Amino acid sequence: MGGHRRIRAAKQVWFRTFLALPNGIASHDTFGRLFAALDAPAFEEAFRAWIGDLAGSSAGKLIAIDGKTIRRCLDRASGKAAIHMVTAWLHENHAVFGQLRIEDKSNEITAIPKLLEMLDLQHATVTIDAMGCQEEIAQKVRDRDGHYVLAVKANQEALYEDVRLFLEDAIARDFQGVEHDRPEQTEKGHGRLESRPDRQC
Repeated sequence: MGGHRRIRAAKQVWFRTFLALPNGIASHDTFGRLFAALDAPAFEEAFRAWIGDLAGSSAGKLIAIDGKTIRRCLDRASGKAAIHMVTAWLHENHAVFGQLRIEDKSNEITAIPKLLEMLDLQHATVTIDAMGCQEEIAQKVRDRDGHYVLAVKANQEALYEDVRLFLEDAIARDFQGVEHDRPEQTEKGHGRLESRPDRQC
């Protein structure tokens, strides 16, 4: 009990830096009612602004986009579904710079572009798992002057095969003569991969 009293006292000292607390620290239920009454979008916007002031811009940083289901939030008794979130985690700052709630995991594809709009992607590198390996998402990152690293799985058969052939060819040549700083057209035929500069670029 002594440890709990010390923790409660420490919290009270911190709370008194911005609250009067004439009756001491509010109860758990009072905090619950307070958070339930908040305007969630307005609170999220204010929270993002605070994080931005605290940790700086997301420009030029490594940003990991990922979807997660919040643990222990499923409540079958009251009919509440599990909460799914798509978050933007900044490696350098060890902080979430943005997040969106989605109805289920399949909605990540439509939520990720919206989340990217909330971030400063200039010179940043965005990593996303195979769920986000979509042309629209890659283009969104490039349009906002960012770079991307996207995972590819075999369920995208054509793209997966193109990447596999490209890497096998590059490894066989020890990456000699492999151009990676300009757009290229690649064609597959007769068991080999042919690459040539894209004349339209």
